[in-house]
Amino acid sequence: MILLRAFRLVHAVVLTMMLCAAASAQSASNLPHVTLNADNLGPRPIEQVTGANIARNYAVAWEALTKALEQNRAALLKEQFIGFAKDRLTQRIADQTRTGIHVRVVDQGHRLKAVFYSLDGAAMQLIDEAQIQTQVYDGSKLIYSDTAPHQYLVLMTPGADRWYVRSLESSPSSTP
Repeated sequence: MILLRAFRLVHAVVLTMMLCAAASAQSASNLPHVTLNADNLGPRPIEQVTGANIARNYAVAWEALTKALEQNRAALLKEQFIGFAKDRLTQRIADQTRTGIHVRVVDQGHRLKAVFYSLDGAAMQLIDEAQIQTQVYDGSKLIYSDTAPHQYLVLMTPGADRWYVRSLESSPSSTP
C-alpha cells in the first residue's frame, strides 16, 4: 500500500514536471526570433551564457511589448522594461487608450549587434535590426498597416535573474 502511494506520488511529480516543461517549450516557441552578434565587442568580451540570456530576455521583452500594445495594458510590460523604456512605453499605451486605438505588432525577428559592454558588466548597448509589421486599429477597424525594417538603439542592464531593457530608442534604419 505504501509502495503504491509512493509510486502514485512519483508519477504525479513526473507528470507535473513534464507538463511544466511542455508549457515552457510552448512559451519559448511563441517568442520572437532573436539572434545576437557580439563579434568585436568592447571593451570586454561577452560570455556565451550572457549572450544567450540577453537574446532570450530581449525576446521575452518584445513578446510583452507586443501584448501590451495590442491590449493597451501597460501592466503586461511587467518587469521586462525599466527606467526610460518603461516610462515611454507606458505613456504610449496611455496615449493609445485615450485616442481609442491599439497597435498590433507582427514580430518577424530581430538581429541584435552588441556594440558596447561595460567593464563592470553593468550595461550593454545593442543595435536591433528588426523586421516588424505594424497594424493600427481604431476599435476593430484596420486604419494603417506597414511592414518595414526598423532599427533600435537598446540599452540593457542586468538584474538578479535577468537582463532588463532600460532604453529602447528608434533610430534611422541603416537599410536603404
